[in-house]
Amino acid sequence: MLFLSKDLISLDYEANDAEEAIRAAGQLLVDSGAADSSYIDAMLASYREKGPYFVLAPHIALPHAKAENGVSEASVSLVRLKRPVRFGHPANDPVELVFALGSSSSSDHIKLLRKLTSLLNDPANIEAIRAASTGEDIEALLGKTV
Repeated sequence: MLFLSKDLISLDYEANDAEEAIRAAGQLLVDSGAADSSYIDAMLASYREKGPYFVLAPHIALPHAKAENGVSEASVSLVRLKRPVRFGHPANDPVELVFALGSSSSSDHIKLLRKLTSLLNDPANIEAIRAASTGEDIEALLGKTV
């Protein structure tokens, strides 16, 4: 399971729209070997078909698609946007933190969501992610919390 290791974190990424942000978060999964590029296409297709249902909290999006769309290892990446972008969610836009979730099974999906929920339920953790200077800073935070 790959969960927000420094190689899966991109800080102050400049995206012009939601699709660019999703693509960047997905590319981190691809670069790590946890997913195929087809998974990025599947996440984008899901967003286009279903809308911003995965914008789960103010300023936080969790794009994902089905495991059979190219995930080989359970993983979560993070793209912190330099400038928040609108995903089209009426209450939680604009989005600043994009966590791409790649699950290889439903049990992995639940495990990853639990870890992520545990992290994001504490407002101090969200502020620490917003303030982090490096991926290593976020890794250190995770060592203390998850």
